[in-house]
Formats: sequence, C-alpha cells, structure tokens
Amino acid sequence: MTGTPAGREPDASRPLLPVATPARTRVALARLLRPHRTLAVSAFGVMTAATAVGLLVPPLLGRIVDLAAERGPAGALTATAALLVAVAVAQGVTTGLGLSLISRLGETTLARLRERFVERALELPLDRVERAGAGDLTARVTADVSLIAEAVRNALPELARSVLTIVLTFGALALLDRRFLLAALIAVPVQALTARWYVRRAVPLYAEQRVAGSAQQQQLLDTIAGSDTLRALRLEREHTRRVTERSRSVVGLTMRGVRLVLGFYGRLHIAEYLGLAAVLVTGYWLVRQGTASVGTATAAALYFHSLFTPVNAALVLLDDAQSAHASLARLVGVTDAPAPRDLRRTGAAVGTEVTVRGLGHAYRPGRPVLHDIDLTIRQGERVALVGASGAGKTTLARLVAGVQPPTTGTVLVGGVPPTELGPLAAGGTVALITQETHVFAGPLADDLRLARPGATDGELRAALDRVDALGWAEELPDGLATVVGDGGHRLDGARTQALALARLILADPPLVILDEATAEAGSAGARALEKAVARAVDGRTALVVAHRLSQAVAADRIVVMESGRIVESGTHEELRTAGGPYASLWEAWSDTRDTGSRPPSGTTVPPTHRPHDR
Repeated sequence: MTGTPAGREPDASRPLLPVATPARTRVALARLLRPHRTLAVSAFGVMTAATAVGLLVPPLLGRIVDLAAERGPAGALTATAALLVAVAVAQGVTTGLGLSLISRLGETTLARLRERFVERALELPLDRVERAGAGDLTARVTADVSLIAEAVRNALPELARSVLTIVLTFGALALLDRRFLLAALIAVPVQALTARWYVRRAVPLYAEQRVAGSAQQQQLLDTIAGSDTLRALRLEREHTRRVTERSRSVVGLTMRGVRLVLGFYGRLHIAEYLGLAAVLVTGYWLVRQGTASVGTATAAALYFHSLFTPVNAALVLLDDAQSAHASLARLVGVTDAPAPRDLRRTGAAVGTEVTVRGLGHAYRPGRPVLHDIDLTIRQGERVALVGASGAGKTTLARLVAGVQPPTTGTVLVGGVPPTELGPLAAGGTVALITQETHVFAGPLADDLRLARPGATDGELRAALDRVDALGWAEELPDGLATVVGDGGHRLDGARTQALALARLILADPPLVILDEATAEAGSAGARALEKAVARAVDGRTALVVAHRLSQAVAADRIVVMESGRIVESGTHEELRTAGGPYASLWEAWSDTRDTGSRPPSGTTVPPTHRPHDR
C-alpha cells in the first residue's frame, strides 16, 4: 500500500534497520570465509611467493652498483641483468595468479553475502521495513553493496599485496643489516599514530555518512512518490526545504571526510621523509665504517623507497576499508537479524480459522485506528469487510495477514499469531493480495512460477484459465514466453490483478486475504475480476476487503466497520433488511451504479475518486 496510514504521520527520525557491532561484523565475515579456506590459503601462498620474488630486485640492483664501482667484468653485469628480467617475469606471473585467486575469493564471498542479505531482507517483518522506510533498505542493497563490491575488487587485492610487501621488505632489510631495519622503523610510530588518528575519526564519520545517505534517499523517495499530493496541498517548498537540508547534511559530512583524508596524507609524508633520511644516514655511516658496500646501502635505500607505495596504499586503503566496514556492518545488521520462527520446519500444522479478540491498534501512541475488535472467521468461510474510507478495513486485514503485530489484543490463525509464522509456514498458509501487484521483469511463465517453481506449462495454463486470463495471455506476442514487467510488455491493472490471482491458485494457500484486489480495474474489468476472485478463493478461508459491494453480496458473511469498530455482521439479506449502516451503504452504492453519479459522503466510492483506505 502507498501513502501514510491514518493516525500515523511521517517521522523525520525513522527507526532504521539494525547495524551490526564491529565484533558481530567480524564474526559474520569469518563465517562467510570459512567455506573457502583452501582458496584463501592458496591465494595467500601465491601472493607471498610473488612478493618474495619481487624483493630480489633491490639486491640485484645493488650488485650492479658494486660491479660498476669495482669495474667488474661485463659478463657479470649481463648475468645480473638477465636475472632481473627473469625476476620481473616470475613476479608478473605469480602476482597475476595471486590477484586472480584473491579476486575469486572476494567475489565468491560477496555473492554469498548478497544472497544472505536478500534472503533475510525478505524475511523481515513488513512493518519493520515500513517504519525504517524504503530508502534505508534501498541504500543498503545498492550503495552499500556497491561500495563493498568496489573494495573487494580493488582494495582487497591491493591491501593483501601491500601488507605482504611491507612484512617481507622489513625482513629483507634485517638480512642486509639489522641497523637498516632499525633506521626504517623510525617511520613506524608516526605511521601508527597516523593510522590510529584516522581510524578513530573515520569509523563514526563513515557510519554517519551512511545514515545520512539513507535519510536523503528516503526523503527523495517520499517527495517524488508524493509529488501529486504535495502539489495539491501546496507543500512543494516545504519538501524542497527538507530535501535541501538532507543534502546539506550529506555534503557537510563529505567535506569532513575530505579534510580528514588530507590530514591523513600530510602525516604520512612526514613519516616517509623521516624514514628515508634515517636509512640514508645509516647507509652513509656504514659505508664510511667499511661494514657495508655502496651496493648494500643502495639496496637498503631502494628497499625503503619501495615501501612508500605499499605503506601508503595500505594506510590509504584504510579509507576504503573503513567505508566498506561501515557498509558491511549495515548489511550484517540485516543478515544477522533473528530468523522468524517457521512452523513448517518443525512439522507443525497450521489451521486457517481466524480468531480476533480485543483487538486494538494505533500507528502512533494515543491515536488508535482500531478499537476492541472481536471477530471469528471459520475455516472455509468467506467474510467481506465493508465500510467507508478510513474505517480501518485495511489495517484489520494487515493484522490478520501478520504484516505487523497489533497494539493490543490478539490475532490467531489456526491458534498461532500470524506474526510468528516464518516465511515458509506463512507462505503456505496465508496469502495477502492488494490492489498493488508487482509484475517481475522476465517471461510471463517465470513470473507465474514464483508461486510454484516446479509448475508445468499445463498447470500455468490451468491457473490462468481459472481466472479467465488464458485467452489474453496466449494472445501476447510470444504467449507465456512474452517478457513482461520493466522493459517488457506492459500489463494493465486488470491483467496484473488477474496474474496475481493466477499466482494465488498456483501457491494454493488455505487462507486468503484480498485487500481491494479489483480496485485498479474499470467497471467492466472489475466485474470480470470479481468472477476471477470468486474462483480463486473457492474452497479457501477468505477475508475480502470489498471495494465494490457486489463483492460482499457473494460472501458467506459481511462485517461492517465504522471508525475502527465492527458495527454489524451478517449475510447480505440480513443486513440489507435490518436498515442499519450496511443498508445505507447498499442503497447509496446501488444509486451510484444506476445513475453513474458519486455517492453521498461516507459510502464506498468508485476507485477513481476513492482514497487509499487504512
């Protein structure tokens, strides 16, 4: 459903979806990597070999310096140069192999993380997602996933190579002379303090940036989705101001990040100059003392100079790492959310009798939209909910479907609260169809098989035929293979709802809740859809939010709601002759149908004039 429920106003400080702690993020990452330990060890081994081979370059260059200083034979120079070429080739081959192994490890892990996120996001209670807003979930599945993917493809391989280079280069300096190592270590305290200074500021800053980005995206979505309403209420400037404020917040945080990175680089340069100066002074002193050759001192200087790139890369990659870590924590916050209890997994049988006792609900404290509702729907019974706009029909239907828990009272489906039915049990027991049905991009047959993946073409055609949709489906350009949805063949409202009803037949749930499932169709289309609805719910327990009273006539029982309360209950004939609220609704609706005029205020109205009911 779109719009804001009655009694619930937009809240600037939405309760966002959970974010994992650093400890939980590390545990989740280790769990993702565990099945790929062999690949990880292989990648680490190959990268270590590649780095070790590359460390032969400075000593070989130092050897050339010594040969030149001592006027050595030309053959020795040629042999050393040939070794340099061999080292370069070997390092290139092993580095390429190692990077490919690391990339495969990263991409495999990222793919599993994506799958886990989507799986758990689909299991989240819908009211939890609605309270957080679509922007939060959208930002996580787009911006956060993209940022992590970028880190996996670029930052992870580079970081692995840089760390290995740093460790092995320090070892090589120690082999030349431990005094070279001690001189190089002068830069380490400055670099360590720089990294600590940066991390302490970057972690909260990037987390704040992610939240601000989600809030900005949500504000944009709300403003664009509600543009017609904003124009009608002359609220364009107010929402433009809100978008501007959100954008300024994001820009301000981005500039803080830029200043942080500039300070980070400045401190790194100081460390480089200190370390290189110390190594050069040490080399000069050792050569003067006769304990090292010019070539050895040259090799030491080259080793330390070669550290500039990997050290800077490793520390600079802290920027990507912290940003990716913040995004990963947002994904893990969803993937680590407790899975809902799934009764089908435990073998429990769930009936379809619906029992509602003392039900009350408020979207905001102190502003109830349902009051003390008692209702029983017997197994196999078809009950229609009718009433004026805002009577609370949709809210009651959502509570029975388990979209969200009630504020007070109880709702039981087969003796179990519907919010406690896990996805497998709920998907096999309760189906909720609203006037807003999504058509997934792809062949029409694939869209139908979402309800029953193993359905045969014959079963698909039988389901379509049962809702009088087989004729138009087979007339599509490629029949059931026609691509529908975004970028494909466009289906109108009536056909989209017929597709939803065909899915319902394929899924075959025993309890069905229809929330104005024919509201988007015109009068002629609605009559056809009403017949399709009757066939789709035949033999099932059904709760139907009736947009047209002709739907209510066919129900076993009609429940009339006013201002969040049940005021009447009975068959069509009983209520029509009772002269109560239903009789008034029926009379107004009949007059509208006969004359084509709008009914009096408070009655069920045609879909082109009627606001969304909550």
